[in-house]
Amino acid sequence: MAYEMILVETPAPGVGLVRLNRPSALNALNSQITREVFDALEAFDRDPAIKCCILTGSDKAFAAGADIKEMENTDAVTMLSGGDFTDWSRLSRLRKPLIAAVSGWALGGGCEMVMMCDMIVASETAKFGQPEITIGIMPGAGGTQRLTRAVGKALAMEVMLANRHLTAQEALHYGLANKVAPVESYQAEALALAQKIAAMPAVAAQLIKDSINRAYELSLSESLNYEKRNFYLLFGTEDKAEGMKAFVEKRKPEWKDR
Repeated sequence: MAYEMILVETPAPGVGLVRLNRPSALNALNSQITREVFDALEAFDRDPAIKCCILTGSDKAFAAGADIKEMENTDAVTMLSGGDFTDWSRLSRLRKPLIAAVSGWALGGGCEMVMMCDMIVASETAKFGQPEITIGIMPGAGGTQRLTRAVGKALAMEVMLANRHLTAQEALHYGLANKVAPVESYQAEALALAQKIAAMPAVAAQLIKDSINRAYELSLSESLNYEKRNFYLLFGTEDKAEGMKAFVEKRKPEWKDR
């Protein structure tokens, strides 16, 4: 499939990469670029050769927010009716692990897109924020919910009510990011992490991701039952048989991803 606002590649076996490529607008998210991102990631999600994905932007900006020019004349009825611009749930439905590699600005919808990923590798210049209040609106793609779960109520309030930006080191300290690396190497760090995950059995990786995400949506007792169900399902896979046999035989397993 041909894309106009993103670049797609497979930088290593088992790893798919999607790069936002709208430099003239600091990768501002309009309906076309978000649709292309979701289409490309869903294609990787369907590809059995891909086991982990990376979503990234440029060194200057992951995404500096939503495209305000596109939103300026949009009314409440249009927003309530949904459509490409608001259907961000597509990102949440991806089964395979997704890593955000973030440098420079990740603001507004850009920050929300990053937080919908499973892990974040940030460059030392990364800055995270939700400045929607400065144009009279609020986060609408999960910012009030995901940031609060990641950094806590008080700090989330300050970020969204006082337009505070979190530095890369603050994101790491508060648990929003996994690691911070120099601008020159954050992409390599993200790729190294993706390769580690891609070397694991794919079905187990997908069910672990599924179970962790459920921990944010269900009660503890419901989450434990959900985890147990996924745990039992893995006992029906070829990789369970191979992994345990390889452990007993003291050799490296050869995963079948089924």
